Amino acid sequence: MKKYNVAVLGATGAVGQELLSLLQERNFPAAEIKTLASARSAGKEIEVAGISYTIEAATPESFADVDIAFFCAGGSVSKELAPAAVAAGAVVIDNTSAFRMDPDVPLVVPEVNKEAIFQHKGIIANPNCSTIIMAVPLWPLHKAAGIKRIVVSTYQAVSGAGKEGMDELREQVEASCKGVEVEPKVLPVGSLPKHYPIAFNLLPHIDVFDEEGYTKEEWKMVNETHKIMDPNIAVTATTVRVPVYRCHSESVNIELERPLSPDEARQILAEAPGVKVLDDPEQMLYPQPLMLEGEDDVYVGRIRKDLSVPHGLNLWIVGDQIRKGAALNAVQIGEVLAKEGRGI
Repeated sequence: MKKYNVAVLGATGAVGQELLSLLQERNFPAAEIKTLASARSAGKEIEVAGISYTIEAATPESFADVDIAFFCAGGSVSKELAPAAVAAGAVVIDNTSAFRMDPDVPLVVPEVNKEAIFQHKGIIANPNCSTIIMAVPLWPLHKAAGIKRIVVSTYQAVSGAGKEGMDELREQVEASCKGVEVEPKVLPVGSLPKHYPIAFNLLPHIDVFDEEGYTKEEWKMVNETHKIMDPNIAVTATTVRVPVYRCHSESVNIELERPLSPDEARQILAEAPGVKVLDDPEQMLYPQPLMLEGEDDVYVGRIRKDLSVPHGLNLWIVGDQIRKGAALNAVQIGEVLAKEGRGI
């Protein structure tokens, strides 16, 4: 297989480092890997999966001779530098919200809409982590019985707020166990004037509220599900930050067009790519975020009828936010490009 020059922008962050690790772990056909970050990190050495990388300052000139550029440094950085990377000849796989709803940019979960990758015009968007984790198992059920409506409540790990969110949870738990009070500074949203503790707490507030009382995170799940899966599915979401490090969990209720029994759903999901079924209530087996850190697949359990509607199912879905919810999905997109050898 041909090898490609790769750049990782945001290499010092949690997602960037996970992405570097995955490139090695999955033997991505990289001839050279360039690690980029802000100017203040330039010259810094990082070690990921036993390999040392020297960070370079990201500039418009950084993408000369780069074939595939993974962006995970924030939406404003993507808006500034992605056009320069495309102009230099790179395909950008962007892990921010900057281009997700752009009609000219494919929004891709490879298990769902892999063919959309080749419709790109230089930029491919990685969906929101919660959307990815929900779409992977819902897509095969939609193909089998047609999903009319999705009601989802998320239980989202602090990794979704970056390393700062993970550090804040750790500091607050340690302080609480010592009887010390620590002032929260990051959650629910770092840029807002008011912050709340996350240790031993739940925050029904991810991103900012709109005039309807929904958060941007909730609208991401609605709009991205429409773009990736089907614009005719009715979707409503409530997103909640919980004191868990890496794995997002989701309580999902689906109303179907045609009958589908829990056993049929389990069989469909057991055969679906990127999904594992863990569903044996008698043995107390069901997905848990603590046990699934570092897993590639999205796990599904608690599959049961919704007895309040004719064709309804309830599901409990768990996936690693940093891995499948971000870095792995991006790497999988890159793997499709590299394998097909077109569009690069």
